[in-house]
Amino acid sequence: MPDIVNTEQAQAWNGPEGVHWARNRDRWNAVNQGFNEPLLDAAGITADHSILDVGCGSGQTTRLAALRAPQGRALGLDLSGPMLAEARALAEREGVANVSFTQGDAQVHPFEANVFDVAISRYGVMFFADPVAAFGNVGRALRPGGRLAFVCPADAALNDWVAAMASLRGFLPVGDFGRAGSPGMFSLASPDRVRDVLTAAGFTGITVNRTQAHGVWGRGAADAAEFLLGTGPGRHLMEKADTTVRVRAHRTLTDHLRDHEAADGTVRLRSTSWLVVATRPTGPSDGSQ
Repeated sequence: MPDIVNTEQAQAWNGPEGVHWARNRDRWNAVNQGFNEPLLDAAGITADHSILDVGCGSGQTTRLAALRAPQGRALGLDLSGPMLAEARALAEREGVANVSFTQGDAQVHPFEANVFDVAISRYGVMFFADPVAAFGNVGRALRPGGRLAFVCPADAALNDWVAAMASLRGFLPVGDFGRAGSPGMFSLASPDRVRDVLTAAGFTGITVNRTQAHGVWGRGAADAAEFLLGTGPGRHLMEKADTTVRVRAHRTLTDHLRDHEAADGTVRLRSTSWLVVATRPTGPSDGSQ
């Protein structure tokens, strides 16, 4: 896979993390389902638009965007080979013909300049090695006046899965992974950070609005606990624990999640995100050639 600078993330998403997400694509889509419509509405996709989906994963948002642009096209970009294999298979199975997928690093991928009307991302922009360079590269792929719309995690304290993982503190080294601005999932949790990065990358008209959704994390508390402990943060913690601690962790997390069981038995956790919209400026100062 050429043109990769974010090698640590490439290794993860083509290793255990990518395999986990590909295997559990329906689960992750159920977790994040509530953000699809707000994201696509904010993107302002029309029937003939050309759309870039950054960090597309198994391609649900790419396919949904393509369906909104029947005379246009949608390209999904991701680091993960396992997830892109799922994306291609699902697009073929669902008969979405105006969609394609490619493996690459958004920070350095050689996009053709000025070709996309819209760039979108659902939880795919938090792990850039150099976010200014990555958003700048995406911006150059947009036509002048093109729109960027993405969803990223906000306010760790308002994300129920963070509180669930925090219930393990005391016998597992949970740490402070929810701190805004720290590398990883919450790197863009501060609105000021989002604005600074996008401004430096050449975008204007930046809006950052809070949005929330309750996603389905499991068919019951024990099932949801097993799923959470199999995600990246959970798996990292459990690999360092002995059998006794693992059993305790599952029991403790299950007990915590019982408070989130709905009437139908599913576990629904609140996710709080920023819905960000920005524009590539037009005119001689936009850097276009």
